[in-house]
Amino acid sequence: MPLSEHEQRLLDQIEQALYAEDPKWANTVRISDPRSHYKRRLIKASIGFVLGVVVMMVGVVINEILLGVGGFVVMLAACLWGLSSWKRMNGFGDSAPASGTAVPPGKQARRGNRGSFMERMEERWRRRHDER
Repeated sequence: MPLSEHEQRLLDQIEQALYAEDPKWANTVRISDPRSHYKRRLIKASIGFVLGVVVMMVGVVINEILLGVGGFVVMLAACLWGLSSWKRMNGFGDSAPASGTAVPPGKQARRGNRGSFMERMEERWRRRHDER
C-alpha cells in the first residue's frame, strides 16, 4: 500500500532530520545491504576456521593435547558461525512461517496436508486398529 502525500512528506522530514543529526550513520545505514554484513561475518568465520586448523595441527605436532582440542573448538565455532551467516545471507535462516501464512510452493507440494508427525502416527494407529 503506497504512502499518502502527507505520510511521504513526514517521512522525508524525518530522513532529513536524521541526516542533519548524524550524517555518517545515516549514510552507512542507507547504503548498507544486510547481505554485506553476513558476507563479512562469513569471511571472518573462514579466517577463524583456518586459524583453528592451524592451531589444532600445531597442537598435534608438538604433542600438546589441550592446544589441539582448543584449535578444534575454535574451528568448530567458526564453522557454526559461518554456517549461520551463510544461511541468513541466503534467506534460509528465517523462522518457520506462522500458521495462516502462505507456504512456499515447493514445501506445499512436498508436505501436502499431512499434519504434524503425531497426527500422522495417530491416524496410522486408528487405521490399523479399524482393520482388525
